[in-house]
Amino acid sequence: MNVVLLGGNGYIGRAVTKEWLQKDPKANFYIVSRSGANKLNNPRIHNLKVSDLSMDIVNQIPEEIDYIVDFVGRPEKDADQLKQINIEPAKIMKAIAEEKQVKAMGFVGGVLGPKSFTSIKKEIISMLKGSSIPVKYVEPTLVYGADRNDALSKMVPIFKFLGLFSGSLKPVKVEEVASSLVTQLLTK
Repeated sequence: MNVVLLGGNGYIGRAVTKEWLQKDPKANFYIVSRSGANKLNNPRIHNLKVSDLSMDIVNQIPEEIDYIVDFVGRPEKDADQLKQINIEPAKIMKAIAEEKQVKAMGFVGGVLGPKSFTSIKKEIISMLKGSSIPVKYVEPTLVYGADRNDALSKMVPIFKFLGLFSGSLKPVKVEEVASSLVTQLLTK
C-alpha cells in the first residue's frame, strides 16, 4: 500500500504516520514537504522535498497510490495568503486523488481559531466532498500532546476547563486525532 502525505512532516502528520505505521505493517509513506526532512526514521518512510506544492509532484510519487492526505495549512491574516496556503494544496490533493483513483482522501479541518481559518477549512471539506473519491476528515479543537510545546499548548488546562461547558473548546490529544483519521481512512 502506498500513502502520500502532503505536509506530513508537521505535528499532526507525524502523529498520523506513527499511527498508520503501527496499524499497517505493509504501508509505504511518501511524505511531501518543503524540508524533505523527517523526525521519524523508518525504511517505509520516503521523504520528498518540493519547493512549491504543485501537480509536478505526480512525477515524484509512485504510479499506484492508495491514499492521499493533506496536512498543509495554517491561519493567515491576509485573505489571499489564507486561500493560497490552505485551498491550493487541497485542490492538488483532489486532482491527484481523482487522477490516481485512490481509495480515499484525508483532511484535517478545524473548529477553533480565527473565523476566516475555520471557514476556509469548512469550504475545503465541502469542495472535497464534491469529488467521486471518498474524503475522510477530522475537525479537532486545540490539539496537544507529543512534542508540541508552544503558547497554545500551555493553554491546554484552561481549554480543558472550558471544555467541560462547551465541546467546541475541549482540547484533544494529537494521538486521538491521528487514530481517528487513520481509522476512518482504513474503514470502508
